Amino acid sequence: MDHKRLTLFAGHYGSGKTNIAVNYALQLANEGKKVCIADLDIVNPYFRTADSAQALKAAGVALIAPQFANSNVDLPALPAEAYRLVEDLSSFGVMDIGGDDRGAYALGRYVPFIKKENNYRMIFVANCYRPLTQTPEDALEVMREIEAACKLPFTDIVNNSHLGPLTDVQTVLDSRDYVEKLSKLSGLPVYMTTVRADLASRTAEHIPNVFPLLLQEKYFDLPDQKR
Repeated sequence: MDHKRLTLFAGHYGSGKTNIAVNYALQLANEGKKVCIADLDIVNPYFRTADSAQALKAAGVALIAPQFANSNVDLPALPAEAYRLVEDLSSFGVMDIGGDDRGAYALGRYVPFIKKENNYRMIFVANCYRPLTQTPEDALEVMREIEAACKLPFTDIVNNSHLGPLTDVQTVLDSRDYVEKLSKLSGLPVYMTTVRADLASRTAEHIPNVFPLLLQEKYFDLPDQKR
């Protein structure tokens, strides 16, 4: 898999971007890379990347999240340490961007640094089973809103179409036309298709570039929960 130094995941609420960001960071670490992941979601007060703090620490992945992540204190402010991702060129950085255009505004302050280095992948996480992105046209609209908010264009698409614990291989296969049309409408390539690890080998028989999600967070049991 071709990695850029910075990988940013953004998408509609509930698209699954946080789970992918965490798994991607763990994969980079598994490849022996120095990795740092930052949660830039100032919309969701629970900052779900922090749910995986123990797993990330065990893998040697540095985590940057607001001080009050996963507490009942709602202070949507980002720590100054987040600049570490755009300033430390010796480390691979993963950014979990807040849902939709409101969350994407937080990324704006880092965009000049990101563009200057020009070694990034800005990924739109697509899930055709979410209520507000059920058509490629709807997903494209969300994509354009996020780009306008953060002033950084997307470079790739990740197909993360799933139905939580009800997902099977056919669920993923049924999303192919949707993602192919979104790719055509946006002019962006599909970087990978993400699936639960137990479905990866069977899915890979039909779809290229399958990325197994080894770490599953609790929201896979709650497919309608925002994250």
